Amino acid sequence: MGESSSSESFLKKHWEGYKEFWKERFPFTDIYSRFISREEPLPPWSESDVNDFIASDPVHGTTLKTAREATNIALAGTAIGAVSTAGIAWKYSRSLHGAGLSFVAGAVFGWTFGQEIANHYYQLYRLDTMAAQVKFIEWWENKCQKPS
Repeated sequence: MGESSSSESFLKKHWEGYKEFWKERFPFTDIYSRFISREEPLPPWSESDVNDFIASDPVHGTTLKTAREATNIALAGTAIGAVSTAGIAWKYSRSLHGAGLSFVAGAVFGWTFGQEIANHYYQLYRLDTMAAQVKFIEWWENKCQKPS
């Protein structure tokens, strides 16, 4: 009996340490949790709403605009990677499932490379894009709560 209770506390102690370790490395779980676990979800926003935020917030607005431009480069990388790898797989194997898997893998690799290219081109490593996204969601939340 004594061994099982001490082993439970040993495991529990290490599990808590493990959770804290990953919590430090992935802070978005804490940052976005209040937006994700709402009782009623926020209404969808449009491109004009995003442009209103960009115009209203000189610091986080420009960061959000830059992050959105970087996303377009990553999407282009996704399309190029998916189509090119699926095309090569189809050319050499004529296998539908092989081309499909190559399409998916190429999309993932293309997104990764496109995101890295955009990260360096726009120097996103100097910006706090997560803070800009949180500020936008807070702004949108406040805008939606105000009576029109």
